[in-house]
Amino acid sequence: MRGSPVVPALATAALLLPLLGAAPSTAVPEDAPPAPDRLQRAFATAAAEYHVPQSVLLGVSYLQSRWDAHGGAPSVTGGYGPLHLTDARAALAGASHHGEGAEDPRGDDARAAPHPESGAATEPTDLPARLTTLPRAAELTGLSPEALRTDPAANVSGGAALLAAAQRDLGEPLSADPAEWYAAVARFSGAEDSATAAAYADDVYEVIRRGERRTTDAGQRVSLAARPEVAPDVSQLDDAGLRAASAAGTECPASVSCEWVPAPYEEFGDGDYGNHDLGARPASQRIRYIVVHDTEGTWNGVLNMVQDPTYVSWNYTLRSTDGHIAQHVKAKDVAWHAGNWYVNAGSIGLEHEGFLAEPDAWYTEAMYRSSARLVKYLARKYDIPLDRQHVLGHDNVPGTTTATIPGMHTDPGPYWDWRHYFQLLGRPFEPTAGKKSTLVTIRPDYDANRPAYTGCETAGTPCAAHGSSEVRLYSDHDVNAPLIKDIGLGTTPTTGVNDLSSRVSTGQQYAVADRWGNWTAIWYLGQKAWFHNPAGSPAAVPASGRVLTPRKGLESVPLYGRAYPEKAAYPADVPAQAVSPLPYTLPAGQKYVVGEKVPGEYYYAVTFDEASHRVVTGKDQYYEIQYGHRVAYVRAADVTVSAVR
Repeated sequence: MRGSPVVPALATAALLLPLLGAAPSTAVPEDAPPAPDRLQRAFATAAAEYHVPQSVLLGVSYLQSRWDAHGGAPSVTGGYGPLHLTDARAALAGASHHGEGAEDPRGDDARAAPHPESGAATEPTDLPARLTTLPRAAELTGLSPEALRTDPAANVSGGAALLAAAQRDLGEPLSADPAEWYAAVARFSGAEDSATAAAYADDVYEVIRRGERRTTDAGQRVSLAARPEVAPDVSQLDDAGLRAASAAGTECPASVSCEWVPAPYEEFGDGDYGNHDLGARPASQRIRYIVVHDTEGTWNGVLNMVQDPTYVSWNYTLRSTDGHIAQHVKAKDVAWHAGNWYVNAGSIGLEHEGFLAEPDAWYTEAMYRSSARLVKYLARKYDIPLDRQHVLGHDNVPGTTTATIPGMHTDPGPYWDWRHYFQLLGRPFEPTAGKKSTLVTIRPDYDANRPAYTGCETAGTPCAAHGSSEVRLYSDHDVNAPLIKDIGLGTTPTTGVNDLSSRVSTGQQYAVADRWGNWTAIWYLGQKAWFHNPAGSPAAVPASGRVLTPRKGLESVPLYGRAYPEKAAYPADVPAQAVSPLPYTLPAGQKYVVGEKVPGEYYYAVTFDEASHRVVTGKDQYYEIQYGHRVAYVRAADVTVSAVR
């Protein structure tokens, strides 16, 4: 779904109340920064005090927060600190309610208006235990709730105490062997079903076996040494008292928690129907893309919308708190999610619960990992390459015509961590050519890369400094030069969190147009666009691949937002679709990276009776290219393709 121009800060739990809440103020920073190893020492101290293996404590914390503290601000479920200790009442007390309508994810293909969520912020009287772990940690440690919320070292102690208590409750010894803590780790997740709890524990033990090392958002250097020999006793979960969950009817890997929540295929009067189209993919046409969205709405409200036949649909929704997945539309059918019918007809859409301007509260490690497992499963099943030409953000999907460009969506936004996501997919973005290559892959250091954005809370107001997957583009090799303009938007470019005019994203590839000192220029939207790319902290790495340019004799060639067949390809009973060029062109002398060669194709599905549905395939061939922030299509007959190594 689309990020709205102004997205208020959020901290209230989707699973607490069907409402959106504003984030409470963050903790006041200390006068002097703590020593960079303070958090590492806190893990060692807490592990020793509560007799929890340090690898288990570090592994749990990594999955909870990647060891970040987020400045003391709570997550979507009111979780605080590196161990994500939950104090939902405290989070709600600091939140101010507002109503926020989720925007229509189908864009120009929409059949219905969005259904806004609303509700009154009231204090719950009986919260589930998973939302009140911080008060329990206060009882176990004797530390104050305020310390557990704001002091990372205290928070780590609270987490260790909770793990030890879970181990004792299960009748297991406080063993030094991490393999004997599987059920306690599963219990720590707060999951109520065995599938979700097992998926969480499996992720923790994967971290323990592989090891991790990173610098946190507070500048703390934390490491977990790899323990590849650790094989947990998964049978412990049988006695953990968790209910069984059903994945019947779903198309999900066994390694995730998944349920079937079907989107309706129904008529609702005047010949209209919703909220998807039946199909026969991949037999009828190839599934080429996976589109990553965020919901701009909370779990309960979003699930209500996808079950409304007058609304729209997507294939899967992923829950922020634990990565739990609900499938709504089978892969054989066509969901209405991307705002581009050509992309819809050849894609699977994944909605991630969250708001693009509040990544710390919503884009959890559990959700990233669950999403990556699902994407790997789908990619294997449907032969979808794992690269940024095939795994698209909704913000990479092009408008179908000139008129639709300004309304295209901007999620999952600049704070979605594409570099980490592709590491989880097993396809990290690495250099694939020498330093003098004329092609680059955008790859900044997410945590260190902090371009200024505005509008996260109020239009024009600076967003809090935060790591980002995106790199800003200028019209010259100077940060004071004008930003690159997108003529399709027809507006002056800004640093707004939803303004894609002058931004490239991690994993995207572009042809080099020029270099100047610590600056690199790429061909982008028909222009030479510059970004700061110093050798000591590069924003891009050299790459190999294929590029195209207008064939000899052509000054420029048109670009398209969809690869539709030529008129002659349509049978008499299927109306021919216009092949409308976008306002952009590909000028002679410029080069753009090729994603894939695709056939001109149109899925005709405009009636409820699926007997009339058919796929029209033409003789015209197209190339998908990385043209700007979004992809575009160009006729193969108009261009020449060459390799860059």
